[in-house]
Amino acid sequence: MLKGFKDFLLRGNVVDLAVAVVIGAAFTAVVTAFTNAFLKPLIQVFSGGGELAGSFVVSGVVFDYASFVNAVITFLITAAVIYFLVVTPLKIVEERRRRGEEVGPAEPTDVELLTEIRDLLREQSTRSGPGGPTGRIPQQDR
Repeated sequence: MLKGFKDFLLRGNVVDLAVAVVIGAAFTAVVTAFTNAFLKPLIQVFSGGGELAGSFVVSGVVFDYASFVNAVITFLITAAVIYFLVVTPLKIVEERRRRGEEVGPAEPTDVELLTEIRDLLREQSTRSGPGGPTGRIPQQDR
């Protein structure tokens, strides 16, 4: 039972998800600070400024609509950045993977591998020096 739990925790998806949640929370905090510092004051200025800017009072109760508009803008900025910087690139990678066009290191061909083996054997035989076997594979001397 513990082994299964350990396997679950160490799978790549769980670790990736944990990292994404932490980075998402940090990014949301940055966007919230930006909207609170810059956009909310702008909303209050455009709504007339003064003590009750960005809010209205009904029967002595203050309704702060600037905070709501600020939260909507925070959500939209966060969602747009996540979509354009995470979702869209991942869709493109997934499409390429389905078509077999995924960019990655190309595997060497048989000819390239055989050429590399030949060159290594040639280098070994020249390093053995005079008096040693030349042109022969070391295992053949046994």
